[in-house]
Amino acid sequence: MSTLINLKNITKDYQTGEVVTSVLKGVSFEINDGEFVAIMGSSGSGKSTLMYLLGFLDMPTSGEYYFEGQDTLKLDDDKLAEFRSEKVGFIFQSYNLLQRTSVLDNVMLPTTYLRNCNLKEAEDNAVKLLKRVGLGHRLNHRPNQLSGGEQQRVAIVRALVNNPRLVLADEPTGNLDSHSGEEIMEILQSLNKEGRTIIMVTHEEYTAECAKRIIHIKDGTVTEDRIVEKQRMARDGEFKK
Repeated sequence: MSTLINLKNITKDYQTGEVVTSVLKGVSFEINDGEFVAIMGSSGSGKSTLMYLLGFLDMPTSGEYYFEGQDTLKLDDDKLAEFRSEKVGFIFQSYNLLQRTSVLDNVMLPTTYLRNCNLKEAEDNAVKLLKRVGLGHRLNHRPNQLSGGEQQRVAIVRALVNNPRLVLADEPTGNLDSHSGEEIMEILQSLNKEGRTIIMVTHEEYTAECAKRIIHIKDGTVTEDRIVEKQRMARDGEFKK
């Protein structure tokens, strides 16, 4: 199993006037291709900041971040934008869907940033993925016509449409009822079974136990990094194929 991510002594500081706030204080770990990792921590622990750094939405103050063996801190803005659009898919707690745009067009949005994208093939793939998560009949609906669980499924498909190496999920069940949350975790587990690398930020132990490994963050440092001895399987069903 190859190493996808290698963090070495990552720090992140924010400065407001003369006040410097240290959010991450020397975070180091590796994540292999095909892992399903939960990053846990309370509010203010630094877990969301860490996710933004992993997804190239922000840059660390110091340290080293290797992705696929490349030193990402030496990449220029254009190359970082390419990494974000081609190698990472994002799933946010608040879905981040365009409310006046159809489900299909929301899913297609990331393809607009791809170089040499075949739009017909991309649309066929988007429709296939939406059907796979049970939304084939909702292609032309708008997000406000969907339930929370359905909107999160749209967000998952949008994250997958560019076939990224890494999927980052920030509190993916945070706005959902327990039933919808289990459906989302079932989808993430099934994607991981197929070899997709998933990193999920959560503050809930119950949700984190759906992953295969849990990294605990407290006050900007890693306090625990452990393998889940018995992974909790979300519901009993299988992701539709």
